[in-house]
Amino acid sequence: MDLPITPFIKYLYPFLIALIVIEYLRARDLYSLKETASSFVIAMGATLIASFTKVWALGIFIVIFESFKEFRLQFLGYETLGWSWYIWVIALILDDFNFYWHHRLSHNIRLLWAAHIPHHNADNFNLGISIRNGWFITFYKPIFWLWMPLVGFEPVMVGTALIINAAYQFFLHSQLVPSLGWYEKVFNTPYIHQVHHSSNVEYLDRNHGGMLIIWDKIFGTYQPVMKDVKFKFGVVHGPKTKSPIEANTHEFKSIWEDMKKSPRLIDKLRYIFDAPGWSHDNSSKTAKQLQQELYTAKVPA
Repeated sequence: MDLPITPFIKYLYPFLIALIVIEYLRARDLYSLKETASSFVIAMGATLIASFTKVWALGIFIVIFESFKEFRLQFLGYETLGWSWYIWVIALILDDFNFYWHHRLSHNIRLLWAAHIPHHNADNFNLGISIRNGWFITFYKPIFWLWMPLVGFEPVMVGTALIINAAYQFFLHSQLVPSLGWYEKVFNTPYIHQVHHSSNVEYLDRNHGGMLIIWDKIFGTYQPVMKDVKFKFGVVHGPKTKSPIEANTHEFKSIWEDMKKSPRLIDKLRYIFDAPGWSHDNSSKTAKQLQQELYTAKVPA
């Protein structure tokens, strides 16, 4: 099935690559060639895997959409929400709502973080990072969108909304764009997305939104740029090499090592499903624990 946006995608990828090259030529100090090469290999692997998982996801969307037609007609009074322009707008907003929770949980459940971490474990922040998507993330990401075809959003509309959201987020990964003022009251921008990619304790697990930043403001995860805190990009515990394979597997290995050193089953499970940094012996700490310690230390006795 060809999506109506397919011709757009055909010309989008060369355009995005051209922008990466232009940014590199303009600001080479923001790039590491070895890291960028690794990002391109990671992107190719993710694209290959996604070519299968996204077809599977669209198929599941279609099955759910068709299977619940009678249910919707009986209890909601319609079979489909249709293709009106305002339905497209609603779909895009709800798609971003889905992305926020998918993204937030991918930072707060360690198993999901292991799949998402390749997008963060680069030491630089540039447009090249935008294509650095984990190889395993598309195996669970569609779960957060299943409810949309169930309530009557056309499956192709849901898939197209996902593509539009991903295209917008490409432009979030640049240090060359200053604060956009009033626009940042509602929309995500490269300036405030730098917070999300920073490993400074003050910035950990903040600004999870895709196109919109309002979800972070509503659900308490928004963090504006702090003038006195210099961005430190990357992750607290990153891979030891620039290998694309290591970038995609190092956190899974760490989970396994942590599970082996824990004697209790409940603790083994918590190493999988609790927040990154949780430990049964307090040998490591979560983002919330680190932030609590930092803020406590700043409060005068």
